[in-house]
Formats: sequence, structure tokens, C-alpha cells
Amino acid sequence: MTAVILDSGGVTGLLHRPGRLQRLRGDLLWPAHVPAVVLAEVLTGDHRRDFHVNRLLKLCQIWPVTEPLARVAAHMRTKSGRAATLSVTDAIVVALAGEYAKALILTSDPGDLAALAAHSDAEIRFGPM
Repeated sequence: MTAVILDSGGVTGLLHRPGRLQRLRGDLLWPAHVPAVVLAEVLTGDHRRDFHVNRLLKLCQIWPVTEPLARVAAHMRTKSGRAATLSVTDAIVVALAGEYAKALILTSDPGDLAALAAHSDAEIRFGPM
């Protein structure tokens, strides 16, 4: 089974494309997995402004950033040769995707994520928002 992983672009993209969310649910690709660090990028801390994001996040599985996951992400950044320019959050998203045999990352920025995914043994695909 394919795991769906959301980065910050995936979260915000689904907010504006409810039909996409319905298709994912219909295709049994839900709930999506979101690393907790992504919440720091998509939330403001103001419950009024975060209302819609929080509604979507309640439908997702939020994963903590554990030490082993962080180490895998660091290894991917280093192996890419672009550690100085690739975000830690992106690396953690890809590291989480690598926990599954098959993963689909929904993102608005597949380029950097693909550079990281090249250093994973998992089958990682990217979907547009």
C-alpha cells in the first residue's frame, strides 16, 4: 500500500483543493502522514487563523521527529551534496516517506525533495498540489 506524506505545500494545497482530498480518501490513500516539524511551517499559533489547517491536520497522522528519523534526514542531506541549501523539514518529510516501501509525497516543490529521495531505498513518488 502507498503511504501519502504531506509537506507544508501539501497541507496548504489540500486546503484549497477539497476535490483532491476526496479523491485520496476514495482511493484509500488516507489518512496522510505529516511529520510534526511541518506544523511549525503551516501554523501561526493563532487558533482563529489556523482553524482550517487544524481541521485538515485532525484528519492526518502526525508523526514525531525521532532521533533515528533525524539521523536519516541528515544523512540524505549530506549525500545529496546540497546540505547547505536543502531544508531540514524537506529532509525529514523524505525520511518519513522512506519508512514505507511505497510513498507519495504531495508537495508544491518536488525538485528539492527528489534530490533527497534519490538517497532512499523506498519507492517515492511526488504528486502536485
